[in-house]
Amino acid sequence: MRYKRAVTIMIVLLSLLAVRAFADGKAGIDATISAIEPQIVQIADFIHENPESGNKEFKAVALLTKTLAENGFVIEQPVAGLETAFIATYKNAGGGPAVSFMAEYDALDGLGHGCGHNLIAASCTGAAIALSKNLGNTPATVIVFGCPAEETTSGKIAMAAAGLFDRADVGLQMHPAGDKAGVGSISLALNLIDFNFDGKASHAAASPYLGRSALDGVMMMFNGVEYLREHVKQDIRIHGIVTNGGQAANIVPEKAAARFYVRGLDRPYLNSVVERVYAVANGAAMATGTTVTIKEIKQYDNVVNVPSFMKLIQETGKAAGIADMPPPDPMAGSSGSTDFGTASSRIPCVIFGLPVSTEPIAGHSREMVAATFTPMGRQSAVLAADIMANAGYDIIVNSELLAKIKADWKVAVGGK
Repeated sequence: MRYKRAVTIMIVLLSLLAVRAFADGKAGIDATISAIEPQIVQIADFIHENPESGNKEFKAVALLTKTLAENGFVIEQPVAGLETAFIATYKNAGGGPAVSFMAEYDALDGLGHGCGHNLIAASCTGAAIALSKNLGNTPATVIVFGCPAEETTSGKIAMAAAGLFDRADVGLQMHPAGDKAGVGSISLALNLIDFNFDGKASHAAASPYLGRSALDGVMMMFNGVEYLREHVKQDIRIHGIVTNGGQAANIVPEKAAARFYVRGLDRPYLNSVVERVYAVANGAAMATGTTVTIKEIKQYDNVVNVPSFMKLIQETGKAAGIADMPPPDPMAGSSGSTDFGTASSRIPCVIFGLPVSTEPIAGHSREMVAATFTPMGRQSAVLAADIMANAGYDIIVNSELLAKIKADWKVAVGGK
């Protein structure tokens, strides 16, 4: 009887100690975020004031890796064959459940940080530092994936292909979201494709019958795509431009080219649509006596939303003072495409948005450039760092939560 009572007391004491350690960890993260807030803001401002195009983000990467190295992270750079991609890793007590933060830092050419990547980079760095400093004796791994060129060549594609994201159990990111908070994303899977037509040059007036117009092939492809639109699901988007229309108006065009984006909510169905677009291009070439070379520039998947992961962010956000973080409205349409979708097809990921303005503003706009350099914009980076660090701590110390997130992801990712 005494033995059973002693065991019961021991279990209660251990439970109380675990609760206290959990509370101490959470309080420590909040305190660390407060202490490093000036550094988070400095990172956000520096990257904003030094906008760099994709794969040329040398100043941003130098600052981020230096900051993380000074806080005990081991830096790998370059990775995946990308000069401005990096991995920063911190192993606590030999390593354990691995939580990652996916930093982006490229700017939009000619515009600057109209997508808020300066805030993404700053919040991911702050979250990683705060989490790493408050793990106590808990075995864990904290990773920052430095992901270049989200706006152009999409660095996460090469990083995923190299298996880098497989080092982590989960991934997190905050994205500036106009005037509203929210969690999850309805994004479109994407294929970016070039179609290069080759014909035969001839004098357009004296002997057009001896020529074969590559431009005719391009134009017929555009017409074929128009007819295709009627026979695909409503979420499909096919949009293109002529990138080469010929050399001179009095020469039958020997070469012509077009570039198309083909997008859709679901990767498996989108793959079938892409094949139909290819058939349209080949048919246009056959009909015009030309040939076509098809070159895929890049592709990435739709963002895979994980319900339990989204719920964790909502709960953590509420504790941080964000009363409402609704999931995306399916009737509102998509938010475009992002290579974050490719990462979310490799490991469970969550993306959430915090407001940077009191008024509705569009992404990729000069208004967004200005908003990410305001007190409200800066505060969103600090708040995001706190939310992500606390959510990461929950995942590390709660093995059942991590298992639930992984199980939900396997269901959500479906046949990808």
